[in-house]
Amino acid sequence: MLDLKFVREHPDEVKAGLSRKGARPGIIDELLQLDHDRRSILQEADALKAARNEANDEISKAKRSGESVDAIIANMRMVSQNIAELDAKVVDIDNKLASIVIIIPNVPDESTPDGVVPASNRVVRRWGEPRKFSFPSKNHIDLAESLGWISFNRASKITGSGFAMFENTGARLVRALINFMLDLHTRKHGYMEVWPPALVNRASMTGTGQLPLMEEDMYCLRDDDYFLVPTAEVPVSNIHRDEVLKEEDLPIKYVAYTPCFRREAGSYGKDTRGLSRVHQFDKVELVKFVRPDTALDELESLVKDAEEVLQLLEIPYRVTLLCAGDLSFAGAKCYDLEAYAPAADRWLEVSSCSAFSDFQARRMNIKFKPTGGGKVQYVHTLNGSGVALARTIICLLENHQQADGSIRIPKALEPYMVST
Repeated sequence: MLDLKFVREHPDEVKAGLSRKGARPGIIDELLQLDHDRRSILQEADALKAARNEANDEISKAKRSGESVDAIIANMRMVSQNIAELDAKVVDIDNKLASIVIIIPNVPDESTPDGVVPASNRVVRRWGEPRKFSFPSKNHIDLAESLGWISFNRASKITGSGFAMFENTGARLVRALINFMLDLHTRKHGYMEVWPPALVNRASMTGTGQLPLMEEDMYCLRDDDYFLVPTAEVPVSNIHRDEVLKEEDLPIKYVAYTPCFRREAGSYGKDTRGLSRVHQFDKVELVKFVRPDTALDELESLVKDAEEVLQLLEIPYRVTLLCAGDLSFAGAKCYDLEAYAPAADRWLEVSSCSAFSDFQARRMNIKFKPTGGGKVQYVHTLNGSGVALARTIICLLENHQQADGSIRIPKALEPYMVST
């Protein structure tokens, strides 16, 4: 969430940031009015409480001197009633403030380009060349089904539409990709592997910003207030919730594999065939906790870590810097990695690498203590897919297909595809 003190002192700057993101800047005026009312009421209540304390002293003195205290007590009863009413008003305002603060998005970093539609996103670099085939190429659906690697029909029978079941070599490919990415990020890039729960509570979802605004896109259990993880960002980012870290331990870098679940509400009719938009998919996620002054540099290195996955898989891709209006609710700056899918001649997002400033850390109450002493500060959080499997598999199959319908396995993945 945003720092209320900063909002109070820089309202125009915050409103300009929200406007850049396509959000309603007027909500800041509502927030500040409530904040003003709250402080005014507190000031009035504090004055009454001070008067009550003085009256208590007067009552004690009067009793010692044998004077009547009835009038003072009667007056203080009215004062106490007024204080109680003012305290109730503060509680009511606090609830209203909490309901507003939690739905105000993060403001974009100044290095994020302007724009409110994806057309304003900026391609910053490309790697590899889209393949040109000397034979009639196939899409990933035809390739996978002809090889017996994926069955969409059986998955639909087991669960419903929007699910896939990997079989035989296809199942081994999923396992190989997960192990390959985990090994790369732990052994070469220095991330600590964790295997978090696949169910998270409401506080965790709120901490990273999925709730309350995106609840309709999440799977929630009927009998418990738990959610299936939409991404490992949620459980991993909450590892240090309500903790004070040591500056010398930063950056803290985690990598985790989880299945991910999303209802894809409102996406009916969009890429419903194949793996492009499914309700369950696998993903390896990278999460960082860093010092504020290093956050943007750490974002660049996180992007490079995710890029290396695609390079080793020999999949052409491009890196896109998102415009302000295309950022997520919590994002301050974000790069998308978009892999090339030849069949549709499209670039598919396989990773979003985001810096959140202290927005998530404030919601999760994650701070660090400076080495040289001084006031504790909020960490900055970052995360990115390293990478998501479903669309990566689309691009791997389509880019590495051979004339006979087989799939060439990239050299870096070969050791993981060996049957044991």
